[in-house]
Amino acid sequence: MHAPSMSETNSLPTPSRGGPTVRRIILGNQLRRLREQRGITFQAAARTIGASQPKLSRLELGRGGCKEHDIAALLTLYGVEDETEREHYLALARGANTTGWWHQYSDVTPAWMETFLGLEEAASLIRSYQAQRIPGLLQTADYARAFAQVAFPNADDAAIERHVDLRLRRQQILGHTDRPARYWVVLDEAALRRPLGGRRVMRAQIKHLLGIVELSNITVQVARLATGRFAAVVSPLTILRFAEPDLPDVAYIEQLTSALYLDKRNDVERYLLTMDGLCAAAEKQQESQKLLEELLAEY
Repeated sequence: MHAPSMSETNSLPTPSRGGPTVRRIILGNQLRRLREQRGITFQAAARTIGASQPKLSRLELGRGGCKEHDIAALLTLYGVEDETEREHYLALARGANTTGWWHQYSDVTPAWMETFLGLEEAASLIRSYQAQRIPGLLQTADYARAFAQVAFPNADDAAIERHVDLRLRRQQILGHTDRPARYWVVLDEAALRRPLGGRRVMRAQIKHLLGIVELSNITVQVARLATGRFAAVVSPLTILRFAEPDLPDVAYIEQLTSALYLDKRNDVERYLLTMDGLCAAAEKQQESQKLLEELLAEY
């Protein structure tokens, strides 16, 4: 067995978005592959850097920070001697220890959501189902403000505006000129009929959605209230797919005070089947556009 050559390493694009979250995951996956290809046991690798097995597990899963000298020691153990190759991994380690743009919003962002923000920014395809509200990536500023006022009733005006700014900052991934994310969302009709913020806010929000559906990288489907299939899907569901080979699909299930991140193939496939079923049962984009126009006339 051999460590990957530099040509193999170069086949993995350096992530341009997603910041430290993505770099940690890519680095962890590559280190695990190196260890397995060299036949190094998990215990031997952990001993080399003086780490517990849980710590090494977090490193290989991309769920914890990493020290550059530990990465260098592992590379030596795995037989990576070429300086250019080593620098590839060490550069990933340095990038993994930086802070993402979302760190500036840590005052209004729970720790469990920071991973999602990094993954969302890096995704090439985002599929989402929302039953109770318009998803953050499609919200107008006024709708986002009305939602924040309901979701965070004790927040002052400054904190509310921080929540709004965060929503608008996230939406930039849909407008990147070089590599915009593809966004495919199923909206429940209930979310469109619920007058969050009042009629003026909802009218502007639906106008915004009608403009959004004209974009080539965005697909919006509406699930009619009369369609019973959606009753069983309570929590918001998002599935993220990435261009980088070392990033597996991730199913993200948001809850009131926490979230689940599932990346095991069997788990993700189950949620992919659920999402496929929701898309099949919802109105197609053209019919969804007509429904949005009808709702706009009602507001």
